[in-house]
Amino acid sequence: MPELPEVEAARRAIEEHCIGKKIVKSIIADDNKVIDGVSASDFEASVLGKTILSAHRKGKNLWLRLDSPPFPSFQFGMTGAIYIKGVAVTQYKRSAVKDTDEWPSKYSKFFVELDDGLELSFTDKRRFAKVRLLNDPTSVPPISELGPDALLEPMTVDEFTDSLSKKKITIKALLLDQSYISGIGNWIADEVLYQAKIHPLQTAASLSKKSCATLLKCIKEVIQSAVEVDADCSRFPLEWLFHFRWGKKPGKVNGKIFMT
Repeated sequence: MPELPEVEAARRAIEEHCIGKKIVKSIIADDNKVIDGVSASDFEASVLGKTILSAHRKGKNLWLRLDSPPFPSFQFGMTGAIYIKGVAVTQYKRSAVKDTDEWPSKYSKFFVELDDGLELSFTDKRRFAKVRLLNDPTSVPPISELGPDALLEPMTVDEFTDSLSKKKITIKALLLDQSYISGIGNWIADEVLYQAKIHPLQTAASLSKKSCATLLKCIKEVIQSAVEVDADCSRFPLEWLFHFRWGKKPGKVNGKIFMT
């Protein structure tokens, strides 16, 4: 599932390659499970001729600001992904579109061609994503219901410790709650808890201030490290649990045997 680093890699790729360019062609899938609240034809007509001014992210959600509203918004779900033809957006279980690949993919839900010939697509194989057309994406769900972004809006140690002291649920479940902190999913939660030496089933309120500070530090370091390499998991530190927990490879983590 795409988490904060994967969505941030997509946002940065759009910022680098698509800003200031006009949409000259648009193809929106006729799929009302993914395309939410608007017909494909109305969506296409709304974005055609618009210029992409910026790309924004909160948690695992991304939206494009055009030269006038409404704006396309993407909730990535389980398998949502941004592709830009000829550009390696992220290497997390996917890569740049090759000349031999079907393009746009049969799983494409949002496709646009820009005035310089560049082509961008949002795909979703399992159809758990949502693509919306919104006048102000931050003012309505799901973005309006998100907690602080784990990268852009970090809590202080005192804020984090105080908030955890009031939570009677397990720490991993809390980290996965997007209304508490947005952007953390299973692999990040597993990684930061492993590095902080905290059991996922420990109750959040039972953590000491020292453990809270360590966990907050690990959240910051893991997310920043993943973002710095554009979510390319092959470049994650070799000692990370990720390679064994999600790479499905039995082996040693910091000298200890780990089996998935």
